[in-house]
Amino acid sequence: MERTYLTVPFAQKDRAKSLGARWDAANRKWYVPAGLEVDAFREWLPGEDLVDSASPPFAVGMPAGSQAAMFGSESLPASRGIPLSGLLNQISQTISRTFAQPVWTTVEVLNARMSNGHVYLELSERDTGGRVLAKANGAIWASTAARILPRFEAATGAQIAPGIKLLVQVRPTFKAQYGFSLEILDIDPDFTLGDLEARKREIRARLQQEGIFGRNRALPAPWDYQRVLVLAPQGAAGLGDFQAEANRLETYGLCRFTYCFSRFQGEGAAGEMKAALIQAFSAWALPQAGDAVVIIRGGGAVNDLAWLNDYELARVVCELTVPVLTGIGHERDSTILDEVANIRFDTPSKVIAGIERTIKARADEAWDAFSFVVATAQHAVKDARRLTEQLDATIRSQAHRQVAMARERSEKSMNTVRLATAASLNRARHAAHTQITEVRHGAVRQMDFARQAAPEVFSRITSQAGQALDTARSRSRSSLDAITDRARRDLQSQRAASHGLIEQVAMLARRTVADAARQSEALMREVAGQGPGKAMARGFAVVRDADGKALTSAREAARRETVHIQFHDGRATARIQTSEQDSGDELRQLS
Repeated sequence: MERTYLTVPFAQKDRAKSLGARWDAANRKWYVPAGLEVDAFREWLPGEDLVDSASPPFAVGMPAGSQAAMFGSESLPASRGIPLSGLLNQISQTISRTFAQPVWTTVEVLNARMSNGHVYLELSERDTGGRVLAKANGAIWASTAARILPRFEAATGAQIAPGIKLLVQVRPTFKAQYGFSLEILDIDPDFTLGDLEARKREIRARLQQEGIFGRNRALPAPWDYQRVLVLAPQGAAGLGDFQAEANRLETYGLCRFTYCFSRFQGEGAAGEMKAALIQAFSAWALPQAGDAVVIIRGGGAVNDLAWLNDYELARVVCELTVPVLTGIGHERDSTILDEVANIRFDTPSKVIAGIERTIKARADEAWDAFSFVVATAQHAVKDARRLTEQLDATIRSQAHRQVAMARERSEKSMNTVRLATAASLNRARHAAHTQITEVRHGAVRQMDFARQAAPEVFSRITSQAGQALDTARSRSRSSLDAITDRARRDLQSQRAASHGLIEQVAMLARRTVADAARQSEALMREVAGQGPGKAMARGFAVVRDADGKALTSAREAARRETVHIQFHDGRATARIQTSEQDSGDELRQLS
């Protein structure tokens, strides 16, 4: 028995069902069951007369009389032609018979909206130049959407949104009131994943062929961060997470951030990003390039991130002369920008955390170096003091020993002079005494001889003896004077030699003491030059409490109301202020 099919709009299906209409799953149409009056369903009948599956598919081109016979001559004069509803219903039934089974087709989503659980789509096909070749409306009814969309999103991580390409199973439908549309029954997730991956694979191959794919990755990672350029969507949640920590670093003068903004998804987003990045980098890199470029955005669906898989944008990142850091999406998300960047982070929060870790590492190294310099300087001062004391003791000991040796040599020389003088005097006295004795003996002999010879001889002898005695006395006096003068000259010579030796010893001692003093002064200058003062002149300072104790951490400083800061040219007193941080912890700051 042939069925009477109805054309029931989706919004009126509940009312038709309440009147007794039944659903034909094979033909996907509502029909009037046997035993029910057709008049109750007249508003959904495909014309004034009942039309079934045996009716001819088209009435176009038929003679007017035949058309009137087909659609009822009493109600439709031949001169008025075919009713539009009848024509469209015939088209609808023809499409239903032609596409009795669903077909698979590839489409690109131009627009998507959801209403009451139903998903309404605008679909298209484009050529390689982006020109639209075909367009159609599509729909995923709520019951089907609840079944296929969760499976598709779980498999691909993507959502149905503009720009995504799909392989869909559709049933073409045509409604007299709504026109032609595609009812989507299923979606193949493997096709979407393959399309996204194919796009990345093509970009990757082009960059590798040009030899620039790994250029930015080959740059050395930033040793420290002082100037950073950030590209992000305006007002994005990920940017807010990043700035919360970046602002804190800027407050303490540790790093300066420059921001530029662009759309990260939608048609033309990649071009906007490229232009914004090139313009901002050109201005930011003058007069000297900074430390890194950061590209961040919050998480999103795979197809939202697919807009970032762009060859021109990736090429710009590859050719930047500073390292690029990316924080795009979540841990499972990956774009071509992540592959060509110098360092890839999962999220914007992890990017700023990585920057903070590097800055802290450099600060720790600087503190360790400062501590090492202080310890080395203190050790050098101790060594210099000990060496100075040793040199001073050595100098004093050597000076005392030189003076003692000089004194000893002087005493020996004086003793030698005294002994030589005494010996010379003794020899002179002995010679004078011998000569006088000889003169006396000769005079006695002469006197005896004279007494015996004759008185006149006696007188002559007496006269000669007197003369001889006078001569002997004169010679004795001359000899004694000569001996005395010679002894005096020897004594003066020995005395002058002794004074010269003493002067030489004193001069040597003074020169030794002066050399030691100069060495000590040079060593003290070197020690003073390596002390904490020189380190302070380079920008370091020592923080002490009121008792003068050095403070080595912010926690210790936070327990004091005031602190004293020792600079290289003086001291300053600072007061601790209390402020609230986001975490609720108290933070004491210097003012």
